[in-house]
Amino acid sequence: MSDPRRQRAYVTRAGEKLEAALRAFSLNPAGRVCADLGSHEGGFVDCLLKHGAVRVYSVDTSYGTLAWTLRRDPRVVVFERTNAMHVALPEPIDLTTIDVGWTRLGLVLPNVARWLKPDGRVIALVKPHYEADPGQLRGGVLDDEAVDLIVGAVLRAATDAGWTVCDRVDSPLVGHGGNREVLAMLARSDAPNPPPKAHDMKGFPPGTPPR
Repeated sequence: MSDPRRQRAYVTRAGEKLEAALRAFSLNPAGRVCADLGSHEGGFVDCLLKHGAVRVYSVDTSYGTLAWTLRRDPRVVVFERTNAMHVALPEPIDLTTIDVGWTRLGLVLPNVARWLKPDGRVIALVKPHYEADPGQLRGGVLDDEAVDLIVGAVLRAATDAGWTVCDRVDSPLVGHGGNREVLAMLARSDAPNPPPKAHDMKGFPPGTPPR
């Protein structure tokens, strides 16, 4: 019986999540300088490279987890044992992808703003089960209503912090424990060319940003 991992398009299934977002948001990393925060094994990194990124800064607090095929790729610059909230990158970034798990998105975005190009974009994987208070989880899983409330609160907080929420799409694959995840595209509010599809937030239910 063949190993299903050998049939994957990317080193992890996270690459499939990012590919769906790139398609939904009509974003093309080809020829771009990218950063991936929370790389772990490198599913997002792999996806960016296979879509033509010229360079990817791979940032993660872990050590030795990035797939060897990516680690030895000259287009990948590895930042291990490095916190996404504090990393300083040596050049402006066109596209930043974020999958930081236990670290809430709102804690990472202020640092991203320091080195994202004015017309750059962010694709963030919002994991409501990590953003939620423990009491909201039932058996480790959030129901759809809670997911919508938390995603709405997270993205509204990003808007209040100076970001434009351009679009969002459900991940085609569920996360840990079967939890629903959402991919959001963000741009700086001071971008010289405002995104053509800026989200007006009307689709989000009212919610309080997580503490």
